[in-house]
Amino acid sequence: MKKREAEKRIAELREIIERHNHLYYVIARPEITDREYDRLYNELAALEQTFPGLDSPDSPTKRVGGEPLKSFAQVRHAVRMMSLDNTYSREELLDFDGRLKRLLGGVPVGYFVEPKIDGVAVALYYEEGSLTLGATRGDGAVGDDITANLRTIRSIPLRLRGRPPAMLEVRGEVFMPKRAFKDFNEKRLAEGGEPFANPRNAAAGSLKLLDSRSVAERPLDAVFYAVGRTAGIAFETQRELIESLADLGLKTPDLHWVCRDIEEALRALEELRTRRHDFPYEIDGGVVKVDNRALYEELGATAKSPRWAIAYKYEPEQAETAVKAISVQVGRTGVLTPVAELEPVKVSGSTIARATLHNAEEIKRKDIRVGDRVVVEKAGEVIPAVVRVNTGARTGSERIFEMPGTCPVCGGPVTRRPGEIALRCENLQCPAQIKRWIRHFASRGAMDIEGLGEAIVEQLVDLGLVRDPADLYGLKAEDVAALERMAEKSAANLVNGIDAARDRDIRRLIFGLGIRHVGARSAQTLEERFTSIAALAETDRETLEAIPDIGPVVAESIESFFRSDAIRDLLGRLDRAGVRMRRRGGAAPRSAELAGMTFVLTGTLETMTREQAGALIGEHGGKTASSVSRKTSYVVAGADPGSKLAKARSLGVEVIDERRLLAMMGRG
Repeated sequence: MKKREAEKRIAELREIIERHNHLYYVIARPEITDREYDRLYNELAALEQTFPGLDSPDSPTKRVGGEPLKSFAQVRHAVRMMSLDNTYSREELLDFDGRLKRLLGGVPVGYFVEPKIDGVAVALYYEEGSLTLGATRGDGAVGDDITANLRTIRSIPLRLRGRPPAMLEVRGEVFMPKRAFKDFNEKRLAEGGEPFANPRNAAAGSLKLLDSRSVAERPLDAVFYAVGRTAGIAFETQRELIESLADLGLKTPDLHWVCRDIEEALRALEELRTRRHDFPYEIDGGVVKVDNRALYEELGATAKSPRWAIAYKYEPEQAETAVKAISVQVGRTGVLTPVAELEPVKVSGSTIARATLHNAEEIKRKDIRVGDRVVVEKAGEVIPAVVRVNTGARTGSERIFEMPGTCPVCGGPVTRRPGEIALRCENLQCPAQIKRWIRHFASRGAMDIEGLGEAIVEQLVDLGLVRDPADLYGLKAEDVAALERMAEKSAANLVNGIDAARDRDIRRLIFGLGIRHVGARSAQTLEERFTSIAALAETDRETLEAIPDIGPVVAESIESFFRSDAIRDLLGRLDRAGVRMRRRGGAAPRSAELAGMTFVLTGTLETMTREQAGALIGEHGGKTASSVSRKTSYVVAGADPGSKLAKARSLGVEVIDERRLLAMMGRG
């Protein structure tokens, strides 16, 4: 394909893919299958790689994230991002209405009611329709530049639809959908991580990550309902604003009401209360705004809140039930977690029968006893939690709970490590730990062993066929075929799946080993730094701490893990089983001339491809990134450089040519 033809097809594909992104992520009405979408996406990615000069930061392929930042830059908001006053009282809402009427000299006031989404407040800046900046609220005057992280959220358009204005700053909430949050927490637990307390915390924690590639793996979404600075567009009412944002391709609240007076607004809030569980995101109330935006300037604001809006918050739904027993679960890393076994009770639209009690300190602080009557709610509308004990209902038959002195699964000793609250089973051969370890090792993000489900792992461990991940590679088809509900063909497929997992990249193996605090992103960082598992295992804590994104806690965990004789024996058996233990191709940096520098490559270079230039930069200690930011050290520009050159100049990033790059590496 010639360049002119490619340019036309790339533009066509971008438009088609963005349309389907909007249908799927914003208005939830997909028109094509995932397979068809992937075909279009892969075609676009291939064309952009073949014709790098046609690359664009607005392309839908640019949502995977770039190189990690050392810290966030600060952004001063053009219009202050204020927070809303809030109330739980009908009477205070009537007082709010009365104040407005007095300020307006008795003029009737109409209202706009929308859900109060429990997320993280953000502002997006679009110039001539293109997303140029995204920021947190911060203290209202200054926030963090999280543009790279926000660009990974697929419901946020990189370019507005229709005929966008010259300047539009939109404001809204980033959130993690309730169902996605549940799946995400289960995955964190399976990987030995700590679960988030609620979807809002999960969203806030995700946006604080300095590596946008990790943010791209988080199931985040966003809804917009307000504006800051604008040019070339105006809105008479809040209703018109919401409709205009939707026309531009932005996701807006799923439900809203236009009300003639405060009484209608109160009825809308009551209807919203009955439908609060119907939304994909958490809501903790409703927002009542004056619909006529022409009144906003006259009404003004206090030091921190606008006078023309107020949040009406709902009390969390709670129910009382009994604690029948307290059981103890053993996780993959050996942590013992107490769980309240409850008389089933309905809360927030679902039945609760169990609630985590986190640890012994939590039980002691709340004085929870077996037999107690307790008040429960869904923390953040998702996770069942015991709020308090109804001590007035005690009969004297309640029993104080004590954490076990030995592991409830294997009977082995439990300890409390320095600086930790949790008790931990230290027996690496504990069946509970082994089963979770094997499931984690075989999971999609790790060694991706097809067919090795929970039921199969249970049997393999219970029958003594598997004691650790290395034993998987010794399984024969006849061993597997002897398991319950396992046909001969399924057994053969599983053994073939295990065999295929011998050649996975070592980042998958590092992650699959289950080192505490080492997630998929950290595993990738370690693969980039070390040529083999053996090299990683021999590295001291100080060296590990110096690696970006690792830090002292993770470094200590890695060093401790590889010190274990049992783990060294495991690695030897994995090696003998033919599992890949060395990085695929490449080598460690040969020199450090470019250490600490980040380069962005654009255009066509003279003597090498951009991929070859990137490899050379890596060999000399530098890093490459896919997009230009204030943290970019240099932009290396060849022929037909595209939009990255303009972005570099606008940010004041130094632009060099290929010859200068080679000279910096001592290869002039």
